[in-house]
Amino acid sequence: MAASTLSTVALLSSSKTLYVRAGQTSTYHPSFSSSDADIVLRSTEGTLYRIHSYTLRSTSGFFDTMFSLPQPKASRSVEGSGESSSTPASTILDVYENDFAMEHLLKLMCGLPIPKWNSFDDIERVLTVAEKWDTPGPISSIRSAITSHRFLEEHPLRCYVLARHFGWDAEAKIASTHTLTLNLYDPIHEPLLDLMSSKDVLLLLNLHRKRRDMFRDFLNSPERFAAGNSEPYHCNRCGVTELDNHAWKVFKNAMFLEMEKRPLGDTLGVVAGGTADWPEAKACWEAQCTKKDCGGLNYDRIATLRQIRTCISLLPSTIEV
Repeated sequence: MAASTLSTVALLSSSKTLYVRAGQTSTYHPSFSSSDADIVLRSTEGTLYRIHSYTLRSTSGFFDTMFSLPQPKASRSVEGSGESSSTPASTILDVYENDFAMEHLLKLMCGLPIPKWNSFDDIERVLTVAEKWDTPGPISSIRSAITSHRFLEEHPLRCYVLARHFGWDAEAKIASTHTLTLNLYDPIHEPLLDLMSSKDVLLLLNLHRKRRDMFRDFLNSPERFAAGNSEPYHCNRCGVTELDNHAWKVFKNAMFLEMEKRPLGDTLGVVAGGTADWPEAKACWEAQCTKKDCGGLNYDRIATLRQIRTCISLLPSTIEV
């Protein structure tokens, strides 16, 4: 898999001034209408954003590079914008971005407050333009948003993709932990996995696989689960009957398969005792000594569940970067 950027960079023309097409009515955005600003940006919807070139140059590597090139000596006012002929002329640039991304990004560049992010799609829309324009300040501001509890719960894999794309190791680790609720082999995740480099995908797959395999090793440990894994092991009550561990082996396999689908381990039910609802778990807890007049339980349910919880707590929880 090849690494990819969030979008293809679209370059503004720097060889001439781009004007609003004749006959199209345009209005200024109320937050960007100061008459002393010398640059006007026009969105795809025709909204005009008047802003100081100094602000653009100091916050955007893209505009800093563009404005360092020779500029046209003259420009004209925007037809239909309501400017009088006495208003100082401004350089007018068509920016092929929509109003939502333009408004949010320019507010971040100017230090103005922005509304709360409503969706992860909104974050990606603004971040795409912020990357095009090479705006480290806004990108840094958006960085903290992707690790909000809401987005990590709803879109852990998308958060991971963004974090790895921008090289945000701390955020990538947090997001990788939240991906443990996912089955990465489900075809529904293929489009997002395809956006990542092989290295980034392997980091995530290794975390999921390592948790699964370590958990299996723990479940097979005679030291941790003596009654189920030691051979021979005799009934604790009569001390005579050698245990038939078929029920424990079936239960182990059921937990392993569940961990493979959801490596977090929260659906094993061992915290609240939910495994009692599993047929495999019920058979395990009800397994008894076959010796007549003994009937001792083969496994201590409480102690076994406690040990399973301990095993889960020892599993790695983040990628290794």
